[in-house]
Parts: sequence; C-alpha cells; structure tokens
Amino acid sequence: MASKDKTLHKKVKVKTDTSETTKHKAQGVKKKRKWIPEHKMFKGSLKEGQGFAFKRKQKIKHDYNKLLHKERKKKNQPESKNLYTEERYPEHLRHLYVAEAEKLKDEAWTHRLNRSKQRMRAHEGAEDEGENADEDAAAVCQRDSADAEASGGSELADSVAGNQEPAAASLKESLPISNRMRRKQLKKTSYERTKEAFEMAREKRRRKKEEYLKNKQQREEAIQRYKKKKMESFQILSKKTKKGQPNLNLQMEYLLQKIQ
Repeated sequence: MASKDKTLHKKVKVKTDTSETTKHKAQGVKKKRKWIPEHKMFKGSLKEGQGFAFKRKQKIKHDYNKLLHKERKKKNQPESKNLYTEERYPEHLRHLYVAEAEKLKDEAWTHRLNRSKQRMRAHEGAEDEGENADEDAAAVCQRDSADAEASGGSELADSVAGNQEPAAASLKESLPISNRMRRKQLKKTSYERTKEAFEMAREKRRRKKEEYLKNKQQREEAIQRYKKKKMESFQILSKKTKKGQPNLNLQMEYLLQKIQ
C-alpha cells in the first residue's frame, strides 16, 4: 500500500510541474515573425527598386502633394487677392508702389482720352462727309429735275434712286473702323468655318465622282472597241471553205494587213 501511495504522489507532482512550466511559457511567448521568402532580402522588388528606395520615393511624393495642397490653399484664400492694397504696402517700398499705381492710372486715363478723341473725330468726319454727300445729291437732283422737265418724269425717279445708292455706299466706306472691329469682321464664326469646310469637302467629293465617272466611261468605251476588234478578227479567221476546211487565203490577207 505504501508503494502505491508513493507512486500516486509522484504522478501528482509531475502534473503540477507541467502546469507551472506551461504558465511560465505563456507569459514569455513572442509574436510570430512575418514570413519573408529567402530570395527576397528587402521590401519592394527589382521593378519598384529595393525597399529603402521605394519608401524614399513614397515620402518625396507625399511631401510634394503636401506642398501642392498648401499652394492651392493660398490661392483660394480671399486675403491673398488683396495682398498689395494701399494699407498693406511694405513700408520700405511704399513710395515705389504708390508711384507705380499713379503711373498706371495716368496711362489708363490718357488711353481713355485718346480713344474718346478718335471717336469724336471719326464722328465729325462722318457727319461732314454725309453733309457733303447730301449737298452733292441735292445738286444732282436739281440738275436731273431740270433735265426731267424737258425729257419726262420717269427718268427723274431712276436718276435719284441711282444716286442715292452710291451716296450710301460712300458713307459706309468713309466711316472709320477700329482695328478691333476690322479683325472682328474678318474673323469668321465657327458656323462659317464649319460651313466652309463642308463646302470644300462636298466640292472635293463632287470632283472625285466626276473623275471616277469619266474614267469609267473611257474604260467601257475602250473595252467595247477591243471586243469589236476581236469579233471582227474572229469572224475573218473562222470562215471556212465549202469542204469545211479553214480558209488560208483569208487568214494570209488578215496577217498581211496586220503587218502593214
């Protein structure tokens, strides 16, 4: 009995020892390491560059995006538009900014005055020319009326109508046009450009079609002439004698004609 108790006690002791060892192991367990294949020593790959180069590239890209974001933020701020108003001029450069602003104002004012003077001159010139044209037209009308009294009233109406048209045309020509207006008149709209392109394409297609039809007709005429010639030669060569033999005399004549 004593031997059995000893063995049981030993077994229990062994069990208690194992539980203590497992607890001790659980406390000091390390995290599982990430598996990396043996051939791959660094992060990244040969295409992307090795790990350190790839990370450096990503960092530079991130910094660049941050800078771009800051620049956009500065542009969108309403204060950035009015940086250099009179209140915000830098003290050491205030006199320069003020002088520049005054100079720009004076230039704008002189340009404005020059434009208004040019318009006034053009208007006065147009009025003078219009008055002269009216006087000329009136004088011509008086002469025509004097002639019409002798010849007839129908000729008067024709002469007046004929004289009014050149007077209106001369008025239009005499009116001065600014360079901007001239460019605007010369400049074509998108509709006009597309219409012109369409007309050109249509003209090109028409010419191509005409050329094709002409070539087709010439080809057909040439084929008909060739067939006719072949048929004539066949009819001559296919003739036979009364006995059903080929007519050699006719064939010889045909060959002689061909040689000549």
